[in-house]
Amino acid sequence: MAQHTAEITWQRGGQDFVGNRYSRRHAIRFDGGAEWTGSSSPHVVPVPLSDPAAVDPEEAFVASLSSCHMLWFLSIAAARGFCVESYVDRAVGRMGANAAGKIAMTVVTLRPEVRFSGERLPSTAQIEEMHHAAHDECFIANSVKTEVRCEPVPADAAPQ
Repeated sequence: MAQHTAEITWQRGGQDFVGNRYSRRHAIRFDGGAEWTGSSSPHVVPVPLSDPAAVDPEEAFVASLSSCHMLWFLSIAAARGFCVESYVDRAVGRMGANAAGKIAMTVVTLRPEVRFSGERLPSTAQIEEMHHAAHDECFIANSVKTEVRCEPVPADAAPQ
């Protein structure tokens, strides 16, 4: 199987580390060359020690689940001859205590809004089945204990 890497880099830069007064801002570099600015969530570590403009691990986790689901959905739709015009997911992750009493991402809800074009359009049942198949195939969803829900938004019911 493939290996995927991420390099995380942080430096103290003279900050008061032992006094817990240091920035959580760091660099995240991926094997393909992309780079993000990372930080702890401001919900966990208050600003200015967190950078609210940076990507925190919780956001990256939610995005990873959403992205994996979308990529599988697009592949499945293409294989079935449906033309996807656009895909937007406003995914939400919720933190809470898990069964062991530890704080964890307890549920991630995907809310994909998919628009199709062309002469052959899928029925609501076919769209739901493609989302179910995408969830079953998603490498990330298959790797976590978190409950992952998919609540598709019908294209005609979504806010513009």
